[in-house]
Amino acid sequence: MSYEATRNRVETYFDRTATKVWERLTSDAPVSGIRATVRAGRDRMREVILNALPADLTGARVLDAGCGTGTLAFELASRGAEVLGVDISPQLIDIAIKRTPNNLHDRITFRAGDMLDPAHGTFDQVVAMDSLIYYTAPDIDRILDGLAPRLTQNMVFTVAPRTPLLMLMWRAGKLFPRSDRSPVMIPHSARELAAALSTGTIRDIERVTSGFYISQALEYRP
Repeated sequence: MSYEATRNRVETYFDRTATKVWERLTSDAPVSGIRATVRAGRDRMREVILNALPADLTGARVLDAGCGTGTLAFELASRGAEVLGVDISPQLIDIAIKRTPNNLHDRITFRAGDMLDPAHGTFDQVVAMDSLIYYTAPDIDRILDGLAPRLTQNMVFTVAPRTPLLMLMWRAGKLFPRSDRSPVMIPHSARELAAALSTGTIRDIERVTSGFYISQALEYRP
C-alpha cells in the first residue's frame, strides 16, 4: 500500500472513527484499564522524546508531525520553541487549538494536512510520536529523505518494534470492536530501517512498554 493510501486510511480512522476515543485518551478523563496503560505509555514516550531534545529550545523551529490533540506540541512550546503542529485529522487539530494554553498561542501554529508538505518550510528539530507506525520501511525512508533537506539538526520518531509480545497483543486487539481498531501497525527494527535509508543515520533511543502500548523511539540525523 502506498504512502498516500495509508495516510488516507489513517485520516479516516482518526477523523471519522476514533476522534472521541483519542480526545478522551489524551485528556485526564477516566478511561478503561487497557486504555490507562496506553495513556501511561504515551506519557512516558513523550518524556523520552523530550529528553532527546535540548532542554532550551528558544529560537528553534520544531515540527510536530502527526501532532494529534497537541500535548507534545505544548511541551515543546513551553521550552521556547516555535512549533508547527500538523495532523492529517482536522478534528484532532480543532481539539489541539481549543486546548492550547493562553500563554503559548504565540508559539504554536496548528495546521491540518500532510506532515510532509514542503510548504511547511525548514526546521531545527522534528518529532513524530506514533505517527509513522502505520508505514512500511520504504515509506519511512521516503519520509526521512524528504525531510532531510529541511532539517538542520535531528528528528525523533517512534515505530512499532518487531517483538513477539507486540505481535501477540496486536492479534488480541483484533478482538476489540471494529470501531476501536486503529489501522494496522507495521513492526520495524532500527537495523532494518537503517539499512533502507537513502541518506542519514538512525540510532535507538529507548523502548517503552506499558500494557497494550509498545513503541520504540529512534533518532534520525540527515
